[in-house]
Amino acid sequence: MHELPAVQQIIKIACEKAAAEAASKVVNIKLVAGDRSGFIGESIMMYFEIAGRGTVCEDANIEIETVQSKLKCASCGALFVRKPFEFSCPECGGEGSPTDIGREFYIDSITLM
Repeated sequence: MHELPAVQQIIKIACEKAAAEAASKVVNIKLVAGDRSGFIGESIMMYFEIAGRGTVCEDANIEIETVQSKLKCASCGALFVRKPFEFSCPECGGEGSPTDIGREFYIDSITLM
């Protein structure tokens, strides 16, 4: 349910961009969402379809690029995807720590017509 306010903000931003550029329609919106962002792609798409009705965003395509979470090795600095039940770096065997990679959620691009 927390996707609805995010989708409403996305629609607001897209509508403002369309108005500023005198566009009649939003064709595509590309989002970037980390796998630890807390947002579910299917919910975003469902809410977008409902909340976009009657706006220049109606029938726009939503494209979601998922960013996989990564750990950072304390020893060598390598970024890596954690294997289940492991925190060790595949490069050097050092211990990995959480990063912000995988928490992102933002609009990458808006295509207008």
